[in-house]
Amino acid sequence: MNIKVDSPVNKYYVQTLGMIFFPGERFGDNQENDETAPSLYVKTKETETGIDAYAEMSFEGETRYAEYSVDFSDMRTQERTLKLAVGGAVITAASELVGYRPAWGMLIGVRPSKVASEMLNAGLSKTKVKKILNTDYMVIPKKASLATDIAVTEKRIVGEGTTKDCSVYISIPFCPTRCTYCSFVSYTSKRLLSLIPEYLQKLKTDIKANFDLIKKLGLNVKTIYIGGGTPTILDERQLEELLRFVSEQTDVDALDEYTLEAGRPDTITAEKFALARAYGVTRVSVNPQSLCDEVLCGIGRSHTSEDFFRAYDVAKQSGIKTINVDLIAGLPGDSFKQFSSTIDRIIALEPENITVHTFCVKKSAEILRQNSQIYSVRGGDAGKCVDYSQIKIQQAGLIPYYMYRQKNTVGNYENVGFSLPGHEGLYNIYMMEEIHSIFAAGAGAVTKLVDNTGEYGREGNIERLFRHKYPYEYLGEDKNSIFEKAVTEFYQKRNML
Repeated sequence: MNIKVDSPVNKYYVQTLGMIFFPGERFGDNQENDETAPSLYVKTKETETGIDAYAEMSFEGETRYAEYSVDFSDMRTQERTLKLAVGGAVITAASELVGYRPAWGMLIGVRPSKVASEMLNAGLSKTKVKKILNTDYMVIPKKASLATDIAVTEKRIVGEGTTKDCSVYISIPFCPTRCTYCSFVSYTSKRLLSLIPEYLQKLKTDIKANFDLIKKLGLNVKTIYIGGGTPTILDERQLEELLRFVSEQTDVDALDEYTLEAGRPDTITAEKFALARAYGVTRVSVNPQSLCDEVLCGIGRSHTSEDFFRAYDVAKQSGIKTINVDLIAGLPGDSFKQFSSTIDRIIALEPENITVHTFCVKKSAEILRQNSQIYSVRGGDAGKCVDYSQIKIQQAGLIPYYMYRQKNTVGNYENVGFSLPGHEGLYNIYMMEEIHSIFAAGAGAVTKLVDNTGEYGREGNIERLFRHKYPYEYLGEDKNSIFEKAVTEFYQKRNML
């Protein structure tokens, strides 16, 4: 996509707006002379009362123009006013060009409930917040309600919080097979899977370093999340080795939540879940993604729907407090009839927690090599699937408590977590809403240091510390001393100790 911006607005913001209508488009110098690519021109002018924006979108010989003005307000910064004006102009012009109006309007970020949280914290009522999202941000009413309701729920769950709180993430970046849509750092070849024993030894070193530092800083661990990849790709002996080691580093009984993202049904056994229960795990994920075997085969999953039902029964029999089930709306080859059947069958199992994702295409995914046209601006049946899931799951008594969005999601839709009261995935909220620091160990893991000394929901100071992405690189790294120094300086500089 060719982008030209005559405005102080962030160019990346303009690019992201353009990607709503042309998902999968590339940007950069090599696109400048591509006459077949979409083009977007934006300019703005500041007046005494506000900001006037102009947008011009062109594609395949067609061009649409739009002007949009936003007045200054004590309720928002000048930067936010600028973005609202630009967003209004681009959304209006692009919608007329492609004949599609995005449900989320100009809300492009990962956290669509963030704006709602800010307004609620400023003292606005739920009704007022929903109206502003609808009128100022062009969000359709049902999405405005969803964002506002989740913001209220998150605030209730999070509570006050302190600078002494933190969580821990442990990465197991291996899978039995790689899903065609996957973008995570997960590895499946025999050579790479053979690294698991050595990987676990290195991982334990880093886990200990994390917990030693947490104790040194006087922090309180609220949640632990073992994710991947597929953590239950570890055999029973390896899983017990890991869980026992974690229990030796911290009092797992004092945690608010301890998650093992088991994931693939074909890796789940009664023995593994018995170990998880014995070592204090309180939440597990058993993720079918779909209950249509043809769809599962098409996306590279090595299990069937029957494998899922067997694994779910194992999870239920284990006595672990919370079972989460992950599903994906809009998968290639899926349909509304098949997906709605999946939703109904999952609800009948009465899990405590259901997360419904919308199919997202990452540029590194295998599926793009199979079908470069997989991106979809309208999303086909995805919108109906998302709507159906939200209605039926809430009718079953689960409430939406957590939401995020990704770029290049079909139809520009959202991912939502639902739960019975008391079974919310706390780590998900802490991570996505940047409530407190997340200490991370393992290949591809990212420690997120959060300055939460201010009001909940504000734009905080965040630093990220990255581990090597690939397991074979990670095995050779020695960053713990550098890691400790950077973390300590972060906390000391902000008087958070």
